[in-house]
Amino acid sequence: MSEPNVEKNSTSRTEVSSLLEINRDPLRKGKLTVGFIVAVLFILPIIWMLLVSLKPNGYSTTNPLDWFLPPFTFTNYIDIVVDSLIIRWLFNSFLVATITTILTLILTSLAAFAISQMKFRYKNYIFIFFLLGLMIPGEATIIPLYEIVKSLNMLDSYTGLILPMIASPLGVIILKSFFDNVPKEVIESAIIDGCSNFKIFYKIILPLAKPAMASIGIFTFIGSWNNFLWPYLSILSENLYTLPVGLPVFNATYSQAYVLPMTANAIASIPVIIVFLIFEKQIVKGISFTGIKG
Repeated sequence: MSEPNVEKNSTSRTEVSSLLEINRDPLRKGKLTVGFIVAVLFILPIIWMLLVSLKPNGYSTTNPLDWFLPPFTFTNYIDIVVDSLIIRWLFNSFLVATITTILTLILTSLAAFAISQMKFRYKNYIFIFFLLGLMIPGEATIIPLYEIVKSLNMLDSYTGLILPMIASPLGVIILKSFFDNVPKEVIESAIIDGCSNFKIFYKIILPLAKPAMASIGIFTFIGSWNNFLWPYLSILSENLYTLPVGLPVFNATYSQAYVLPMTANAIASIPVIIVFLIFEKQIVKGISFTGIKG
């Protein structure tokens, strides 16, 4: 009975000491104040956007504070959803980003597993080839990429939007470095038990690589969702626009107005904000994971 009490006492002492260290920090109040100010600066534009989107159509004012005061209405949201293609663009962005993320994870994980765990000639040179891919900016490959997609008759299609974006040298490098740290004893015991390479990959490697896969998936989804240049060049039909392409086209028709463009931007932003609030911990872990070597 004495050992649990000792453990409880030691735990309570460490908690008290950590609280004392926090309270003794002379810069604690200053850090909290700066953090609060920065948070307000980031949140204020979002609040302003949402409030402006609730104003009656055609509303204008010379006093900035009037945007934060009534009247408010949801009529703009109904009009935008009914009279524009923004829901279609939202669906296109979600579909393209989701499929791109899935295919990228499949291809990068298979390539990284082959380079890390399989033995074949020139695999070190192939890995160097992936490293060199990080040195080439995406804009430099736009023209040849456009010519290839055009010759394959994939312009103005979902296929043309998705396939050119699934190559991820950074994903291969991150996963390869992660797979290298998998204990060799685990792989050797699986081989002795008669596991094939695919079974080792599916049953052993992938479950261990969930943090790395999550971080790559998060950044791939965000990159595809925010991608403007390639959808702008490869898509001609308005029905196939993604949000980064469709929103500027919509806003250009209301260059002298605030309310309807803000309503469209709010409709495009609300799903992203909700997803961020739901998966906040996973996103932070993914960002922190990419900054940890090994």
